[in-house]
Amino acid sequence: MNILITSAGRRAYIIDYFKKVNGIDKVYASNSTYSIALQHADDYLISPLIYSDSYIPAILDFCLKNNINALLSLFDADLLVLAQHKSEFEAHNIRVIISDEKFVRICNDKWLTYKFFIDAGIKTPATYLNRAQLEQGLSCGECSFPIIIKPRWGTGTIGAYVANDINETDVLEKLSYRDIFSSSLKYESNLTPESPLIYQQYISGIEYPLNIINDLKGNYINTFAIRKIAMRSGETDIGITVSPLPFTDIAESISAQGRHIGILSVDCIKSEEDIYVIELNCRISGTYPILHLSGLRFLQQLADWLNGKSTDMTLLSLNEGVTVTKNLDPVILHQQR
Repeated sequence: MNILITSAGRRAYIIDYFKKVNGIDKVYASNSTYSIALQHADDYLISPLIYSDSYIPAILDFCLKNNINALLSLFDADLLVLAQHKSEFEAHNIRVIISDEKFVRICNDKWLTYKFFIDAGIKTPATYLNRAQLEQGLSCGECSFPIIIKPRWGTGTIGAYVANDINETDVLEKLSYRDIFSSSLKYESNLTPESPLIYQQYISGIEYPLNIINDLKGNYINTFAIRKIAMRSGETDIGITVSPLPFTDIAESISAQGRHIGILSVDCIKSEEDIYVIELNCRISGTYPILHLSGLRFLQQLADWLNGKSTDMTLLSLNEGVTVTKNLDPVILHQQR
């Protein structure tokens, strides 16, 4: 079996993990610019931009030329585009390991994420789609400063700011607009140009990223939890694996409502009073190396599922109390001759 990792970016470690999986012959990668992950792949494609009309044809053509059997993506915007074109790949017996378009949209659109949590009865911070809603929430005591201003279709920490009063809100929402429409966030944000921001109650507490595992039919399998210790560039830089028991009911509810495929990353904050769920990322996230180095072998299980094998819970377990950090390793990408 050959697999393609799209929007591979800097995540060379994911390529390396896949290359050690039994049942996978070659690991290919694609990205719109040359990146370190492409160096680690067996071969690669410099793809058109995700929102280009030529993107899907280029990815499909690469798959056919290299006998690729399955593909998955590591980037939010890419997920939505690929989910919309699943049938084109599946017509050629290429498995797209991505949840259905409706749930991917729920994960990418933070306003739909908020509504998903509310409908599922999951505790989440008060969230508003525009200034009028925010000011009404402030006036009736439903929320209070500080509040977070962030892109509705955001990723990482781009365009996210904490405002401590209404004057800061005036300034920071303009900065967030600037960040959105001067970056790749503008593409998805143009899906809702009338409301590219959301305003959310700031919750003070300890952050816990969860990784919820479903099988390829959307059935719940297991949950893993990490206590976040440090961040860098919008990703968990240092984390420790902890017991998922306080979060299991939440995880099972999200799994049952969303029926996602494979792995779902969920951001939680545990305050003194309660656990709040903040965001969903429908893909392998930046926390995955912490789980992998703690013993999780989800990628082996994924390959086994693709090869028609059953679930092996020994692959889907890990050691708790393991602290992991990411290492910065300078590498030459190109050298002029």
